[in-house]
Amino acid sequence: MQLTSPRLRAALLAAASLTLVAAVLPPPKALGIGDRLFPELGNPGYDVLSYDLSLTYKDNRSPLDAVTVIDARALEDLERVNLDFTHGTVASAEVNGEPARFESAGEDLVLTPAHPVVAHTPLRVVVRHTSDPRGRDDGGWVTTEDGLAMANQADAAHRVFPCNDHPADKAFFTFRITVPAGLTAVANGLPAARPVRRSGQPTTWTYRTLHPMATELAQVSVGSSAVPFGTGPHGLPLRDVVPAADRQRLEPWLKKTPAHIAWMEERVGRYPFENYGVLIARAKTGFELETQTLSLFESGLFTAGAYPEWYVESVMVHELAHQWFGDSVTPRTWSDLWLNEGHATWYEALYADGLGKYSLERRMREAYQRSDQWRAAGGPPAAPKPAPPGEKIGLFRPVVYDGSALILYALRQEIGADAFDRVERRWVAEHADSTAGTEDFVRLASREAGRDLEPFLKPWLYGATTPPMPGHPEWSAKAPKAAPAGPKAAVKEVPKKA
Repeated sequence: MQLTSPRLRAALLAAASLTLVAAVLPPPKALGIGDRLFPELGNPGYDVLSYDLSLTYKDNRSPLDAVTVIDARALEDLERVNLDFTHGTVASAEVNGEPARFESAGEDLVLTPAHPVVAHTPLRVVVRHTSDPRGRDDGGWVTTEDGLAMANQADAAHRVFPCNDHPADKAFFTFRITVPAGLTAVANGLPAARPVRRSGQPTTWTYRTLHPMATELAQVSVGSSAVPFGTGPHGLPLRDVVPAADRQRLEPWLKKTPAHIAWMEERVGRYPFENYGVLIARAKTGFELETQTLSLFESGLFTAGAYPEWYVESVMVHELAHQWFGDSVTPRTWSDLWLNEGHATWYEALYADGLGKYSLERRMREAYQRSDQWRAAGGPPAAPKPAPPGEKIGLFRPVVYDGSALILYALRQEIGADAFDRVERRWVAEHADSTAGTEDFVRLASREAGRDLEPFLKPWLYGATTPPMPGHPEWSAKAPKAAPAGPKAAVKEVPKKA
């Protein structure tokens, strides 16, 4: 048969080429970058520069149609390109403009390009797929009463879109979200185009981040939402996303954000991103989450009347503090999680102390009494035990919250408040928009203290038992028989009823 169509000839030749390449390669396998807690998370061989995600939402009963475009740079020669992706159906894939063979291996989507990718050259991947929000309770899409939101921490972004799903590989994001008439879509960052609304027709909303972001911090909200705008310190744009029916009821809480930002800036420096706001969703998640520039909260935290005002505010400050600690300065490995949660808990506790409701010293003393139990159950703060199979959220234990804030309290006791404040400011300034780990923090603290702090900090970070607390020889690590009266732990990933 004579092939008269150039396009048909090209398609058949590409398919034949892919078949030949696949025939000489070993079977695909899931890869990872060797994270101690998530060994198959992330993928070697390339550095993602940007994601461009197009999502078309119909309703909560239907998978979203999606196109993910990844621009990256190859770090080595690649005969295959592994992406983290599951919970969706792939229709087609391209690598550098040519069709690529695609297969699944574990939770990886493995692409075999028509031609191997050469080291130190641009790499563009296009995947057309679905993104399924139905019937999942292991992260990714969160179903709300009127739509969807995202909760990707720790390893759930690849349940939404193909990606290099490890915080060590931060990238810029563009979101293009098409939703039915009457619904609003919001994502991280700033609007990149004005949505065009036509009566009864779907609307596409576009957003773009101005700073790199870890995949676990991506956020997309779809719903019957109101989007109030405001201004924070130094003219910072504020944008909140709330159920439209609850806007008036939630307004007093939204008005607290400028003061919270000013309070944090007094302690650690300027807010690190292009905007900020709170996303309040009608959903029961059991946690709050610091998605970059747009922190996710359950509506019940504000509307149920179950918590005192000071407690709710301290939770808001916890998630805000993450914008510096965890979002701008992102952990290099998941074992460095204590740097996120310890710092957010520290500023949450410091804020509550400033309100005169729950003193910092009392909270740290109570944490000290439980620290040995927490270390036995979850491992030391900087070397936590892996979560049980099927319970990835189990990584977020008390030892990485109050147990890690306790390390910061001990450090301040050891080097003094002035040196400690310098450590905090330099940490977020020197590592802004990048990743950092425990060793980096120890080096910086040592530099500010004028002496090697590794002998002091190592037992706090890695010890099976809790070291003596400087300045408090009377403190005991023996837990009392009954828990003292006090607030529930103001943390996000642990269910509040736990």
